Amino acid sequence: MGAGSAEERERTEQPGSLRDAGILMPSIPWDIAARSQRERILKALTKSCADKTFASTTIADIVSHASISRATFYKHFSNKTECFHAATDSFVDELQGVATEARATADGTKAEEVRTVIAAVLERLAAKPEHAKLLLIEAPHVDSQIVCGYRRRVLDALEAELLEPESGGRAGADPEIAFGRAKVLVAEHIVAGDIERLPVLLPELVYIALLPYVGQDTALEQAQIAR
Repeated sequence: MGAGSAEERERTEQPGSLRDAGILMPSIPWDIAARSQRERILKALTKSCADKTFASTTIADIVSHASISRATFYKHFSNKTECFHAATDSFVDELQGVATEARATADGTKAEEVRTVIAAVLERLAAKPEHAKLLLIEAPHVDSQIVCGYRRRVLDALEAELLEPESGGRAGADPEIAFGRAKVLVAEHIVAGDIERLPVLLPELVYIALLPYVGQDTALEQAQIAR
């Protein structure tokens, strides 16, 4: 799409557009237009990072994929790193929403809830390979605090919301090490180009996630059910 087309598209979405509103030519509310621009920018950055890594991605790549001007990019983000943080935050929030929905539909013990949640998250990662690469491959290179942030969210959910009331505490294994093992397994599949096959990791990830909290017997039982 050429620059002229992108500029024309932007003019129809900008607050205070000179276009007359009407039945044949309705105006777009400024908040919806801004949200649409932001979503296109995040999607564009995600695609570019998947294609050529964050380090090689330029602002020019992002605005080209998003069909916007450079000025519009800077209305939303001060630089590409800020945009990257927004994109990873958005996807982590999406995964948390997937986990919450899966947990609400689970019917059984807390350990069974964890199995259901992990299955749902793996399915979403497999369905959105570019986002999976962004979060699990690019993020550790861009800012280690991104990984620390979503690791904390995962472990807090396991400890406070899912397992602690039932288990009465940890069963001995280190949750931090468990998270690291799980992340490496998933990342290896992504690097190998097997993103669509991530759900095959379910039994092993269920075992890794449950072991620190409910012990080996229950972890093995849930892993076998997941096969």
